[in-house]
This record gives sequence, structure tokens and C-alpha cells, in this order.
Amino acid sequence: MPFKFEKLIVWQKSLQLIEKVNVLVKQFPKEELFVLTNQIKRAADSVSLNIAEG
Repeated sequence: MPFKFEKLIVWQKSLQLIEKVNVLVKQFPKEELFVLTNQIKRAADSVSLNIAEG
């Protein structure tokens, strides 16, 4: 039985955003690997987590 938030289009689109961000940050330079990319990935994850929590 799926959770109610899994039916929300905005939550589904947030998962697509995470996928796109992960592809994008792989193109970043090596020196940004642990600073900027980590922060961007966590921000994208936060969107879907906040929707699920709300």
C-alpha cells in the first residue's frame, strides 16, 4: 500500500529532479566534488523529503 504522498505529482517530479541533479553534478570539476556537489544533492533530496513529511 503506497503512502499518500507517493500519489502527488509534485513528489514524483521531485524524484525526477534528484535524478537530473545527480547527472548534472557528475559533470562538475573534481575540486568541487565534496563541497558544492554534496550541498546541491542534499538540497534536491530535501525537496522530496519535505513533501513526504508535510
